[in-house]
Amino acid sequence: MTTAEPMTGPGAPAHSQATATLLPTVHDPEAPQVRPLSQAMLHSHDARVAVPTYDRGALTPAVVHLSVGGFSRAHQLIYFDELAERRISTEWGVVGVGLRQRHLQEALAPQDHLYTVVERSPDGERARVVGVMVDYLYAPDDPTAVLDRLSDPRTRLVTLTITPGGYPLDPQTRAFRADDPDVVRDLAQPSAPATVFGYLVEALDRRRRAGLAPFTVVSCDNLHRNGEVTRASVVGLARLRDEVLARWIADRVAFPSSMVDRITPQTPPEERAALAARYGVDDRWPVVTEPFSQWFVEDVFSSGRPPLDEVGVRFVADVGDYELMKTRLLNASHSALGHLGALAGYTRMDELMGDPVFAAYVARLMDDEVTPLLPQPDGVDLAVYKDTLLQRFANPAIADRLSRLCRRGSAKLPQHLLPSLRQSRVEGRSAPLLTLAVAGWCRYLRGTDDAGRPLPLEDPRAAELQALALQGRGDPRPLLAVRPVFGDLGDDPAFVADLSRALDRLDRLGARAAVAATLAR
Repeated sequence: MTTAEPMTGPGAPAHSQATATLLPTVHDPEAPQVRPLSQAMLHSHDARVAVPTYDRGALTPAVVHLSVGGFSRAHQLIYFDELAERRISTEWGVVGVGLRQRHLQEALAPQDHLYTVVERSPDGERARVVGVMVDYLYAPDDPTAVLDRLSDPRTRLVTLTITPGGYPLDPQTRAFRADDPDVVRDLAQPSAPATVFGYLVEALDRRRRAGLAPFTVVSCDNLHRNGEVTRASVVGLARLRDEVLARWIADRVAFPSSMVDRITPQTPPEERAALAARYGVDDRWPVVTEPFSQWFVEDVFSSGRPPLDEVGVRFVADVGDYELMKTRLLNASHSALGHLGALAGYTRMDELMGDPVFAAYVARLMDDEVTPLLPQPDGVDLAVYKDTLLQRFANPAIADRLSRLCRRGSAKLPQHLLPSLRQSRVEGRSAPLLTLAVAGWCRYLRGTDDAGRPLPLEDPRAAELQALALQGRGDPRPLLAVRPVFGDLGDDPAFVADLSRALDRLDRLGARAAVAATLAR
């Protein structure tokens, strides 16, 4: 399957008839009249883009999504929008909640919470206006409104995209960090929480006291067994408040694990102008994404299950195999290619994949060093999935920037790349390509590419890690001592030696030649 084709089969959203045809990238020479996006103006846009044909006023606000961003608007909300558009159900309207930045509220409110999603493949694109979001709340401005919404009897499902760093657990042991400053604040100010988990615990306590059923909590973050991580975070905070509450949550609240997959780059400002020029839609914050989309969810719910399986979501008994497939193939490849490609001077994924050296590298990485460690997910052909990944990475219409893939490396490596490397060492397997990927991250932390140009370093531990990278230069041991990232890998002399050789190869040859030399071994 190519990325130009609409996804079909298990895991693919079933698009409505209005969005089923790819729109060409070049339209008639007469530029459309640009009109604002709003409920009142929807009729003026339906000739060029797909717009909601259902009654938005009939939507029941049953879903609260915490930490709305580009990915959630291109992924989870699309599935709920399909439920309404296909007349399957209007019982799953979505209320969005922002936690850190006000700008999305400022963009969405004047548009009646409508927004445009543009799906791009090499052969064209299609645009649709999503109408399933019925409200958007900015939590720091009005925590009471957020808690009221979470406590509302109509709320049956809460979904999260808060990034792996947002969970108050030790990254190695997964023990709850009771001394986390935000946790301490949430205990002191339960009615004005600082964290997602403060909101969840307070709302669940209110529901318990009111005799209401709990909602289901679904994490959509790239974490191993993300449902278990979410449960540990919520129950851990609740236990510090009230053991009875903690037991009630542990017994009554479902935390299904889920696996989500859709490449969604950040939307640059010029995309707003392009949308207006091409379709006549003045959207303050559109989203650009790829046609591919998957969502696997563990089939455990507290208070009713949305019929998402009718629009392409797979409900399964155990998400683990699907999650390993995605994080160790897609996310690990992103990390490897992001750092090595940036060192070689590339800025976009599609351009990097046009280089036969890097295309061969990621194919061999997946085939030789990762796939042998993976279980076979039921109903998925791993060879087809990997082939699809290569096509998705090379999609020039998405033009995913490597700088996005390099963000928060200290959180991504332990989750996506290092588990395969650690398993390889346990099983006595050679893993030079995975080791080179780790060396690429260590080299990237110095802050310049092979030509001496500056590289952006966006990481919560940036200052500490860069200092250690510069201190060690060709010696990775100072970085390996950062146990929240590497755990005990630095205690393995053979791995330290392998990583030192890979780092030396990068320093002597540069990233592209080092990749080629490693492939030739």
